[in-house]
This record gives sequence, structure tokens and C-alpha cells, in this order.
Amino acid sequence: MGTVVVGTSGRWVGRPLKRVEDPRLLTGTGTFVDDLPFQNVHHAGILRSPHAHARILGIDASAALKALGVVGVITGADAEALTRPFSVGVSAPIKYYCLAVDKARFVGEPVALVVARNRYLAEDALDLIRVQYEPLPAVVDPERALEPDAPVLHEAVGSNLACHRRLVYGDPERAFKEAEVVIRERFRFPKFGSTPIETYGVVARHDPVSGVLTVWSNFMGPFIMHPLVARALGLPENRLRFIIPPDIGGSFGIKTSIFPYIALICLAAMKTGVPVKWIEDRREHLLASSSGTDRVTYRELAARKDGTILGMRYRWYDNVGGYVRSPEPGCTFRPIGNWVGPYRFQDLDVEASVVMTNKSLTGPNRGYACGHLYFETERMMDLLAERLGLDPAEVRRRNFIPPHEFPYRTPTGGLYDSGDYPAAFEKALTLARYDELRREQARARAEGRLFGIGLAVAVDPSVSNMGYDTVALDPQFRSKPEYLPKSGATESATVKVDPLGKVIAILGTAPQGQGHQTIVAQIVADELGISPDDVTVVDEMDTFTRIWGISSGTYSSRFGSVGSSAVALAARKLKARLIAYAAHLMDLPAETFVFRDGQVSPASGKGPSYSIKDLAGRAHWHTESLPEGMEPGLQATAVFGFPQANAPDLQDRVNSSNTYGFIAEVMAVEVDPDTAAIRILRYVTVHDAGTIINPMIAEGQIYGGALHGLGGALYEELMYDEEGQLLTGTFMDYLVPTASEAPTIEIAHVVSPSPFTTLGAKGLGESSSMTVPAVVANAVSDALAPLGVRINELPVTPTRLWALMENARGAKR
Repeated sequence: MGTVVVGTSGRWVGRPLKRVEDPRLLTGTGTFVDDLPFQNVHHAGILRSPHAHARILGIDASAALKALGVVGVITGADAEALTRPFSVGVSAPIKYYCLAVDKARFVGEPVALVVARNRYLAEDALDLIRVQYEPLPAVVDPERALEPDAPVLHEAVGSNLACHRRLVYGDPERAFKEAEVVIRERFRFPKFGSTPIETYGVVARHDPVSGVLTVWSNFMGPFIMHPLVARALGLPENRLRFIIPPDIGGSFGIKTSIFPYIALICLAAMKTGVPVKWIEDRREHLLASSSGTDRVTYRELAARKDGTILGMRYRWYDNVGGYVRSPEPGCTFRPIGNWVGPYRFQDLDVEASVVMTNKSLTGPNRGYACGHLYFETERMMDLLAERLGLDPAEVRRRNFIPPHEFPYRTPTGGLYDSGDYPAAFEKALTLARYDELRREQARARAEGRLFGIGLAVAVDPSVSNMGYDTVALDPQFRSKPEYLPKSGATESATVKVDPLGKVIAILGTAPQGQGHQTIVAQIVADELGISPDDVTVVDEMDTFTRIWGISSGTYSSRFGSVGSSAVALAARKLKARLIAYAAHLMDLPAETFVFRDGQVSPASGKGPSYSIKDLAGRAHWHTESLPEGMEPGLQATAVFGFPQANAPDLQDRVNSSNTYGFIAEVMAVEVDPDTAAIRILRYVTVHDAGTIINPMIAEGQIYGGALHGLGGALYEELMYDEEGQLLTGTFMDYLVPTASEAPTIEIAHVVSPSPFTTLGAKGLGESSSMTVPAVVANAVSDALAPLGVRINELPVTPTRLWALMENARGAKR
């Protein structure tokens, strides 16, 4: 598909309109979960385990129950008696409840909960609870956890291996036999999160008359967690109501993992008979909310001497912490469709182990597993270039999927919808003045300076197919008659016209700052030929009143593809209805009319026209004027889905996403030889996300993704000692990049519209979070090549980097 410059596809789509959400957020008038008013609400405090691994011999809560203002205490015995363990995505017999039952398996695991008149009284009462622990040996390293003498977290499983799959595509044995060059390397990727500015928040109220349990929380989906919570609580789904407030203070995937706390607060509300509220504090969030997995990887690459890749082998050890919490083990299988990245090799051997250790639990984090994937792949590409004496850019050029092969089916089952990878890559090199950077590097090295240039490219997957995670189960298990296959990715939208001709769009996508209201107004305005100011967007989830499915929500960068498509389809259905109504009023065939600039007119240009306001007034006030068979009112609902979102086949191939963008990045850095501080000199990023609906919002997403990736590359790590104690439990120790650390980013686009979405748009929300770890590692490795230092472990903190540099210098002395 050819390259197109970013432009407007309509009057409003493609324009950098200011966000309509910002005035309320900037003036403090947004509505977050902690702002919601409730009568007689009580507050929860959670007692957490101080041990990484300990048997719970007994809990004495008698003193806490007598404390001032306390109305109830919940313990693991209550959780075991009154709830079921959560469903997990593996076949291993892992029992995971909302409270620790038999053992605590990580520091910070909830052990008991107190409900009191306010949070102060609840926290005071927590100090009165006496828990008798039997401390047990801990294990935090995934490789050590698989050794025969390692402490076992779940006796029923018998080991710490939650899932193991060997997935072979093509003929990797032949590829490695025919290889002229084989590269082998070990990598380690850190455990880090996203630290959204708003932490978890849940309020639950139980109505004993109707039996309805209503939950308000800042949970943004996927709503597969709704049936998981309902099952755990023993409730029919139509008695469990999720309501999401209008505003959520960020998530980046982290709030997908809130559902065990939803179940816990619901249990507290049902047992105590009062509404219960819990707002997580920052210490709790760092200690026990969620993070991406830390991974140890062994990679092998087979190639010809000309740089052509023949095949790869991946051996992964993914550390998911004390339990497997849904949607894990997505950390391993989420990017299965794009495991080969933008490269055309067909032979791949993947051995994946999902390991439980005494760390906090993991889940989706921005770029879900793709940061890991591309850190490894792009480092291997540079190592191949180094071995062959080729420029790293040239090695990539020789392996790109050519643009004429799109849509392109990967050997693992991914269906790449569109792209021109060489064009985007060359654009990045040109913007960065790559050849000039290489000349500057030569001059810097002659002066003894540590100057490096990094490259990274990636396929950017969006809109996850709900079936990808079932690859954790082997084909024999999935072939059982009682097994229910999983697949799909859908979203819904309703567009309606009021009696005065103004438009309301209704969704339930639960955004967390992405600007959905602005984007929806632009799309509807374009489709109906009106101004965005004439469109009111209501984007709030209520599972009792919205149309939704288990894949609904905002995660996996899905709104730009599936949400926007549902909105555009609903507007087009409404437009067709307006045309049919106008044709009926003029007693002419509908096909002789066109919809243009907010009105229905004869295609010939002759005769009267009807504006949206004209038609709305008639439709609402004079229903007799409607044609036979047309329902009163002017509204339309659309549910958009992807027919290519199929369940995995028996060869473990699955199209794990539904749209696939592309990223190409160039970064130049200089490393201080004395302090090991890294200074970013230039950073260029080029994206192909299909049609860009709002360039300003897209730029914000790219900046945000880049800063998240920079955190994992240079600063952030949830570090534990050998006893399983968290060492980075405050922002004094867990370093997050701020505006001061943010580099200047040159952003550009190449547009290859997706043939699978209504507007040609793809997701963009995770973007550079996937590539920055790789491009930083490649740039720093290039800078330190004279010392023989390679970056195969992140984050590249000054302390870690200085030690590597000192070791290299010592070896040369």
C-alpha cells in the first residue's frame, strides 16, 4: 500500500481539535469515583501480609470487631466460605480468592478487611487484628523457582510452573541447520507498572430486596471481568451492576486488574449490609496492585551471511507472581500474532514458561508484552548486524515484509491489515538525518566520547481478539466437547437526534483520558455534515443500561479501531434513515437523494431539501408522517466486530489482534564516562496508525507511550530482595520519569488505512511504550561498543550501567 501524508479525510476527521474534556478536568469539575456522593457509606481498610510466603495458622479479629465505628471484619475464612476462587486461564489447579485463605504468597497480599464509619477508624482497627503466621522460604527469580529444591507456592500444583507451551511454526530445525550465522543471547526485562495518577477505587452497595449488587469503580474493562466477579460471588450476572464514573485518572492497562478488589468490597457490602468504599493509597498501589511481568529470555537467531533471517527460537520465563490472575498468562500470549514483528521469516520455535514466585501479581501494562518482545528482537537485529559488519539499518531493510504483500498472514496466525514498513523506516532515518548522525558519531569517538545511535521498529497491535489467551491451553484440551471456544472483539454505539435537531452519541467505552468525547464528536460531525459543537457525547458505562459484550471497554488501544468504527456505522445507519424519511415525505425513491452538509437533497440538485432539524421536528412531533415500518424517533445503534477475530486453530495459530500499525524509531544518546548518565540527543519516531482522526490527541498518546517506555528502559523497577520484600515501595525509591526527564520528540506519520475498519483507523495508545526500551538499549549499546558493553538487561540505571562500564574497563586493564 502506498504512502500518504497525513491529511483530513473529511471536514472534521483529521483536524487537531482541542479536547472537549479538558475544561472540566483543568477546573477541577471532573467526576471521579472518589467524587461520587453516597449516603451512609462506610470505608474499608485492608490488612496485608508482611511476609512474602507464610502459612496462615489463625486470625483473631475479636478486638477489631469491638473497636469504635467498626461494623464488620472479613477474613480468608469468609472468602473461602462465601465466594469461589476466580477462574484462571491455565489448567493448573490454582485457587485464587479475593483474600489469602491458606497462605500468603506475596508481600502485600490482602489477608483481612475492616469496615468502619471512616477510613481512619478502619485503619486503627487493622492494628488490632492478630494474625498467626508460619513464615516459609520465598523465591522471587523465575528460573530459581523451577529448580527441584525451590519452595512451592501452591502444593496442589506441585511446582511453580503455572503453564508451559512449546509452539512451533514452520520448520525451525531446518532453518538453523541451513543457517550460515547463529546468534544467541540472554535478556532480562524488568517488572514495572504505570502508576496512574488515580489509584484503584471501588464502592459497593447491596440491595437485599432486589438482590442487586451495584459497584462503582474506575475499572475500564474488558468486561470479561464482570462474569468472573459474578461467578466468584455466586451471583447471576443480571444481579451484578457495574457503573463507571465519567472520568478515570489513567489506567494504561493496570486497572484491568482491579476486579479481585471489586469482589472483596462486594463481599464486605453483602456481609455488613452497608455501602462500602475503598480508595487505594499509593503505598498499596506500588505494593500490591499490578505490573507487567519480569521476564528472562534466551534467544537464538538463524541467518544467512547477507543478513536474511531464516528463523528464530524464543525461550521465555515469565514471572506472574503469587497467582495467575486473569487475563494472565496474556503476558506470554498477547502478541502471538505479531511474534515475528515486521520481518518476513516463517520458521519460529517458542518455548514459554509461566512461573509463579513470591512477588506481587502481574497483568496488562501499556504495550502488554510487546515491550519485552521488541527489546529482545531488536537487540538481536543489532547483534546480527554487528556479527556481519553491516549497518543495523541495512539488516532491517533486508528483512521487512514488502508493502505489496498486505494483508499479510504471519506464520503464527496474525493478519497484518496494511502497511508500508520500508517507507516509514526510511522516513524516520531521513528525519533523524541518520547518515549525518553516523558522521557525528565518528567525530565523537575520535574525541573519546561515548556517542551511540539506536534503531528500533515494531508492529503495533491493537484490538485484542478475546481468543488469544486460550493458546495457554493445548489443542487437545481445546478440542474437548465441553470446551467453549473464545474469540471476538466488538463495540457498540448509539447516535440519536433530539426534537430540535441536535445530536447525542452514547457509548460505554470507559475512557481514562484518551479524548473519546472529542473524537466521537468529530466522527459524528463528519458523517452528518454538522459541527462537533452540535454533538453531545455521553461515554459512561453502566452494565444495566448500555449495550456491551465481554470484550467491551478501553484497553488494547481498541477505541481508535473498533470504537470509532461503531460510531461511524451508527451515524451512517442514522443517515440512511434520514434519507428514507425525506424520500417518503417527497414521495420519491430513496436512491434519488443524497445526504450532504447536514441535509437531504435530490441528487439532481433540483427540488427542496430537508435539514436534520426539519426531519427531527417532524419525526418527533408528527409520528404519523413516518413511513410504514419505520420506528418513531430518530436514532440508530451499531455493533461493530471483526470477522477475522477467530479462535485459535489446532496449530496454535491465532490473529491475536485486529489491526496492526507500525513504528520506526531513531535515537542518539551520549553516555557520561564518569557518572554513566545517559543524555538523549535526538529522538525521532514515525508511526503508521492508519487514518489519524485527531493529530493532536495522537501526538499526546505517542508522547505518553514514549515516557512509559522510557521509565522501563532507564528508571522503573519493582525490585525485591531474596526474601521477597519490596525495595521500591515509594516514589523515593521507585523512580518515575517526570517532565524534566522528557526528551524532545520529533513525531511523524505514514498513513496506510486499514481495510478492516470503517474509517481506516488503527490503535495508537500504546505506541512507543513498545519500542523505547529497544531503541534505548540499542543506542546505549552502540555508545559503549568501544568498551565492549552490551545492554541485555533493563532498566539501564546509572548504577547498573556504571558497574558494567567499570567491569569492562577492568577487563581491559
